[in-house]
Amino acid sequence: MLMLALKSKQIGQGMTEYIIVVALVAVAAIAVYQMFGQVVRSQTAAMAKELAGEDGTEHSEAARTAAEAAASQTATKTLKSFTGNAQVQ
Repeated sequence: MLMLALKSKQIGQGMTEYIIVVALVAVAAIAVYQMFGQVVRSQTAAMAKELAGEDGTEHSEAARTAAEAAASQTATKTLKSFTGNAQVQ
């Protein structure tokens, strides 16, 4: 009886760890998509236009602009400025 209860706790612990890891991966994926989502959408649109035989330059330029904006955002964010209220020294 005691062994059954102990085994049940171990299975529950493993499932809890799995859920935590999946949640962390989901949060990271959301953050990456938030940062680079416009880049991916613009690049996909440019490729679709080019494959259709049309000019995809406009979408390609939009992707480049979005990538530059995302790069500048990641360069300015650190743990010191994470909350927006921190004093950067």
